[in-house]
Amino acid sequence: MKKVSFFSLIILLLLLLASCSSPRKDEKLSVTGIYFDTVIQIDAWGVSTSVLDECKKICENYESLFSNKIETSEVSRINASAGTPVKVSQETIDLIALGLSYCELSGGKFDITIAPLSDLWNFTDLPEHTVPDAGAIEEARSHVDYRKVLVDENACTVTLQDPQAKIDLGGIAKGYIADRLKEYLKKEGIEHALINLGGNVLTLGASFDGRPFRIGIQKPFDEQNTPIDIVEIQDRSVVSSGVYQRYFKKDGRLYHHILNPETGYPYANHLLQATVITGSSADGDALSTCCFALGLEEGSALIESLEDVQAVFVTEDYRLHYVGY
Repeated sequence: MKKVSFFSLIILLLLLLASCSSPRKDEKLSVTGIYFDTVIQIDAWGVSTSVLDECKKICENYESLFSNKIETSEVSRINASAGTPVKVSQETIDLIALGLSYCELSGGKFDITIAPLSDLWNFTDLPEHTVPDAGAIEEARSHVDYRKVLVDENACTVTLQDPQAKIDLGGIAKGYIADRLKEYLKKEGIEHALINLGGNVLTLGASFDGRPFRIGIQKPFDEQNTPIDIVEIQDRSVVSSGVYQRYFKKDGRLYHHILNPETGYPYANHLLQATVITGSSADGDALSTCCFALGLEEGSALIESLEDVQAVFVTEDYRLHYVGY
């Protein structure tokens, strides 16, 4: 009897340990952090804490490669290279090449060499914002040209043919990273997850209850974060670009962070927001900026030319325009 009781106890302990180490499929765990100057959150069902910890490491790694605010990053080394080739990782090559493809698609209205202008305007750091001097804007604008970025995929090098040019991947990097996080979670057997990188949303499957995820599209300038619309998605991404995300007002005029490479000033095209729904978050990230920059008519035409992509535009009168549905 003692032997039976002893072995029964061992089996019970093993079962308890197994139940503790294996997450329940219906249990949702979350992880948050601050990367890329924004708050990220990942919600997943049936996931272990070790997998979520690895997600944070993935974010840290990509931030160390892509951020032009970190002096040791690969992008910062390219920007400081004074026109000489810089050897970088395959991930940086892939992201810059993808960014350049969207520069080309938008006819340069989306430009990954916008950094000289965005640094000049500085929508984030100054306690009191000012409109830059017109001469300084023109000087910075003269160094914005994606065609001066030379990518050698065989040698894994990037060269800025204008020594004063600088790359800023802020318009596409979060989407690329969200896609890599989704790939990792799928590899780990996760079937349901919601990845939110500062409003750049990507879903893995549907919600655990089988219903689509309901994602709110923020109403521009609404202090209560009230959604202006709600979209239902599964295995898709929702990304918005708008005038309300980073801006300041001066002499009754609003200046926002989406800058026109041709003029050096923020776009003024009667749009408040462009939201793109697509399968890849990197595509959605770049396309939302492209569509905003192109404006309602040209942006709608771009969406209609693409397969399995939808968009919602919000004009200054707060009317919603649905394209690709």
